[in-house]
Amino acid sequence: MVPARLFSARWQTALEGVGRWTPPTRLVLRPSQLLQPTAKLLSVSCASCAKRQESPRKKLLSEKKLKRYFVDHRRVLVRGGDGGHGASCFHSEPRKEFGGPSGGDGGGGGHVILRADRQVKSLSSVLTRYQGPHGEDGSRKNCCGRNGGPLYIRVPLGTLVKEGEDTVADLSHPGDEYIAALGGAGGKGNRFFLANDNRAPVTCTPGQPGQERVLFLELKTVADAGMVGFPNAGKSSLLRAISRATPAVAAYPFTTLKPHVGVVQYEGHQQVTVADVPGIVRGAHQNRGLGLAFLRHIQRCSFLLFVVDLSVPEPWAQLQDLKYELEKYEEGLSERPHVVLGNKIDLPAARARLPELQARLGRTLVPLSAATGENLEALLLRLKELHDDHVEAKQAHGHQPPSW
Repeated sequence: MVPARLFSARWQTALEGVGRWTPPTRLVLRPSQLLQPTAKLLSVSCASCAKRQESPRKKLLSEKKLKRYFVDHRRVLVRGGDGGHGASCFHSEPRKEFGGPSGGDGGGGGHVILRADRQVKSLSSVLTRYQGPHGEDGSRKNCCGRNGGPLYIRVPLGTLVKEGEDTVADLSHPGDEYIAALGGAGGKGNRFFLANDNRAPVTCTPGQPGQERVLFLELKTVADAGMVGFPNAGKSSLLRAISRATPAVAAYPFTTLKPHVGVVQYEGHQQVTVADVPGIVRGAHQNRGLGLAFLRHIQRCSFLLFVVDLSVPEPWAQLQDLKYELEKYEEGLSERPHVVLGNKIDLPAARARLPELQARLGRTLVPLSAATGENLEALLLRLKELHDDHVEAKQAHGHQPPSW
């Protein structure tokens, strides 16, 4: 056996003869060159991990694309849940020969209910078909099946429910409900048919199918005041100036493609809602332009705000055309309480035409500028006067208008 000290000495002399090994010059790499590929791979791997872990974000939709998502008409097929079947069985227990019938009844099917919700602004979230939950079947030991729960469909305020040509419901207040389809009744088990002359019935009935209906939902915007005007009259800018609503504003016609509702705040927590309806063109009652698609939203407004562009020639002709279109759409619609707003008085051309328009209209005209905010206080005062008169008229007839 070679001692460890002698073994280490032999290997040391052998290595001294060989000399130190040095790597070739072409294989020598700098530390930065050695770390560069590793850092690159590390950064790529971290970027891929972050890409996988990053939650996808939805892109903001433009005003034009929102037109596809604003739906004010919907055809819906609703069907209530089917009732559960009754059971036919007999009680079985040791040392009890004649236990008797023990079949339970089936559960009732769930109803389909429409509910008005203030958070819903369009019928785009309403599907075209709904099926209520079914009831469970009955079972042995006189156990009845569970009833199907109700299925609620959230719809916006101002939704009319029609079946054919008849209007069956008007959901204009928050929390209003309408049973669109009834659930089927549950079947009876053989326990139900137990009688003195029939001590061992085997009869059981199946559950009834749910009610099936085809309904047409039509949305009419609910607001206190409705702004009516031609395209580029400044309705959206005016709504931005008096409320926190943010409709799109641009220097081309038909910027607004769906109704916007803004809330005007007053003292004492009083609120007045104002709807910005898309621009109306001549012949709108014949479905020209946006036509009938948005004229229906003016029907629910208690009073109207006619917005007239004072910078165009003969602005009083715009008011006549607007009233004509409303009257052709629905008789008496143009005679509702209203005020005429002469917009864009900050322009020199509008200043020149203002005296003649005031001579034609008198007190019903409120000149203002939505861009500079000039004379907006007069609009807010007139708006509150119209709202107070409407509330007093409703209360005199025993009705309470909805509060926002």
